[in-house]
Amino acid sequence: MGRYGDSEEWADIVPIPQNDGGPNPLAAIAYTEEYSEAMGYLRAIMAKNEKSERVLELTEHIIGMNPAHYTIWLYRANTLFALQKQNQSDLQEDILEELRWLDGISLKHLKNYQIWHHRQTLLTHLTTLPATELSFLASMFAKDAKNYHVWSYRQWLVRHFSLWESELPYIETLLTADVRNNSAWNHRWFVLFGQHVDPNSGKGMDEVGNIVDEDLLDREIEYTKRKIRLAPQNQSPWNYLRGLLRKRGSLLECRAFAEEFVGDVQGGGEGCRSSHALDFYADCFAEEKEAGKAGRALELLAKRYDPIRRNYWNYRRGLLGLGAVEA
Repeated sequence: MGRYGDSEEWADIVPIPQNDGGPNPLAAIAYTEEYSEAMGYLRAIMAKNEKSERVLELTEHIIGMNPAHYTIWLYRANTLFALQKQNQSDLQEDILEELRWLDGISLKHLKNYQIWHHRQTLLTHLTTLPATELSFLASMFAKDAKNYHVWSYRQWLVRHFSLWESELPYIETLLTADVRNNSAWNHRWFVLFGQHVDPNSGKGMDEVGNIVDEDLLDREIEYTKRKIRLAPQNQSPWNYLRGLLRKRGSLLECRAFAEEFVGDVQGGGEGCRSSHALDFYADCFAEEKEAGKAGRALELLAKRYDPIRRNYWNYRRGLLGLGAVEA
């Protein structure tokens, strides 16, 4: 017997074993006895659609062994909401209690997606943001500042609770701490330009209205330049700068800025401090239909400053009607 088989609380339940395809399965998964027993009782509970306190205890036990089991999280959420209705309890307090438990699980399993979907499911039932939510996310970013699942959840949080105005200062602190935080650059773009995008429309930020606030673009361009000067070989702000200039339809206003980092392009190619600046510089000349100058920048990338991607730079030269260069 085991934890549940020996328990009077579970005496009314007949566990349902996993069906692996008969008595001699081809590739049975080697579950532990503890996990197999708990899942057997969960299958029986789900078969009768029971929603009770002991279900919450059972799902907590299973999540402790396998936090990536999506079905368990979904059944736990449904049970939580069903109990609230049955008991006429305070839904907000029930959710806050669940979040406190979830915090510990999240900090232990940093890369688990199901945890964040469960958290989002909980907060859709609240009308205001829990007071501790942003500080908890800060503690998650302190462990991994580029955690994709946490950033995805934070974007949802900003949109759901309309945190657009208060979010930018936090991004500032992250980029001050680490100007190479590509996730923070991406989030900055989302906060500044994603507010008017309907996530259910199937259209991206560049397809919806393309609202251009010239003052905002001016501020962001200057801000991005300052950050690039701190770390010229950091690709994220160069991409961010391209996005800003694309809204104006031309890269050319920042060609002189790129010249600060490219060195002697038309000469011997000495002094380049950023391959990303050189790439940007090539695109500026391509925009002006100066294929020779653009091609020279691409040649330097292929031969000297980014030879591992030589085939790509030669492809770009081909788009300009120029031949390939050898390493």
